[in-house]
Amino acid sequence: MNHVAAQRQQDTDRFYSLLDALAEQIGGTRRLFNCSAASGWPQRGVYFFFEDGETRTDGNRPRVVRIGTHALTTTSHTTLWTRLAQHRGPIDGTNPRGGNQRGSIFRRHVGTALLATGHWPSEIAQSWPKNHVTSQQRQAERPLELAVTAQIAAMPLLWLDVPDRDQRGTIEANAIALLSQRTGAVDPPSPGWLGLHTANPKVRSSGLWNSNHVDDRYDPSFLDDIALCLKSHSR
Repeated sequence: MNHVAAQRQQDTDRFYSLLDALAEQIGGTRRLFNCSAASGWPQRGVYFFFEDGETRTDGNRPRVVRIGTHALTTTSHTTLWTRLAQHRGPIDGTNPRGGNQRGSIFRRHVGTALLATGHWPSEIAQSWPKNHVTSQQRQAERPLELAVTAQIAAMPLLWLDVPDRDQRGTIEANAIALLSQRTGAVDPPSPGWLGLHTANPKVRSSGLWNSNHVDDRYDPSFLDDIALCLKSHSR
């Protein structure tokens, strides 16, 4: 193993060790199907999704499959829960267990993968990639939105309290860059990973449900940022 590969292995191992510490600090992972706004979330943060069946190369530890954050502009006031709820979709109301993939690129990626691996009406396949559809088309898409919600809501996740906007962006971008197969990540997806069937080539080749930052070079100092956040919010 050359120096660059060895350093990336070391940085990746440290990243997952920090997530272990985070899990201990917050009481472990959650799954969105049994969460609500009252579940106890920080106002601002970075989230890390895992997926059943996806493990690191050693086969013993879960592999992160999606990293995200929110409110990276001065005009955005979304909370961490608001963003997670957009990914999951509403549990009740007029569209129970549905969702809106046009408000969540994560949902869109998962939906295209489900389209490729299942038997869906042609009208859903035709309208799903479009940014603007009629209310009738939205209603026709509901079965797929339900399937997307079931997929995402079952994924375990961790969340890191990060009040500072710039720090959130730094942690998100560098964590994605570190874990992206497109730049030499050490833990590939399993052959059965659903993301290998999504329409977005960057998702397929990165091994992550992300398309931004998957071609970036990472700066290992972001790991110190995670450590500082953990220390500042320790019990």
